[in-house]
Amino acid sequence: MNWSERDEEVYNEIRLWKQSLNEVSGNDLTNVYSKWIERSFSLLPEELKTEIFSHIDTSLFHIHSTMQGFQLQQDARENILRTAKAFDDSIIQIEDIRKLSIDQLNYMSLQQSGRHRLYSFVQGGIAGSVGTAAFLSDLLALLLINIRAIQFTAAAYGRDVHTPYEMTIALKLFHAATLPRKFQAEAWDELENTLNNVQSDYFFNGNDQLTNERWLEGPGLQLFKTLAIRMFKNKRAGGYPVISMAIGATANYQLTRNVTEYAERFYQYRYLIEKNS
Repeated sequence: MNWSERDEEVYNEIRLWKQSLNEVSGNDLTNVYSKWIERSFSLLPEELKTEIFSHIDTSLFHIHSTMQGFQLQQDARENILRTAKAFDDSIIQIEDIRKLSIDQLNYMSLQQSGRHRLYSFVQGGIAGSVGTAAFLSDLLALLLINIRAIQFTAAAYGRDVHTPYEMTIALKLFHAATLPRKFQAEAWDELENTLNNVQSDYFFNGNDQLTNERWLEGPGLQLFKTLAIRMFKNKRAGGYPVISMAIGATANYQLTRNVTEYAERFYQYRYLIEKNS
């Protein structure tokens, strides 16, 4: 099937967006932090590093699988299907959604990403109101919100993340989207290579490793947000630490905005490549 004029426009938008990722190099502070993380992990035995990241990967797979069983997740999937049926009443299951146009898919995806950006914004404001004690809970909440955002972006583009293959792709995408920006272009290339080497539409046959030293920089950077929140927690207006709440809300919103944009571009790319094959 050939691309429409609109498909070509979206593909060019993706190319420009990818080019913008290639131009990100990081600032002095993040580069120093990146070197510190790398140097710290270089001191650890290789076996210990492998075990650490294996445990993190396993935890992410368990979190992803557990979330799929929540009734809230099932209800959201049904809402996506109902919206898709409003465009085409022949749609029965998630995979059928791929029959829709790129703009219809984008519409459903933006509905989901908008909600999750709001959830992240509110969570950041709550974290900013209570300070350092909320660091771990905020980190966990961000993890859940952003994994969930990718799951529903996938569903909006007709990808059933209940299957082992789509689950692994979604988690690899989560890893790529939560990396420091300067590493995201390289991670995108790895995702493309993964798609180009598909051997099964159900089982994942490639390298299922997710996390590494680079990825840990992202959660580590949350410490800087927590420090900023703590600095301003006593600056109150009307009894509320407004500046701290604004810092938390803005930081969380920006992270989820970046994650949902990355996921949107990726699933758009998959849709277009498969449509043109």
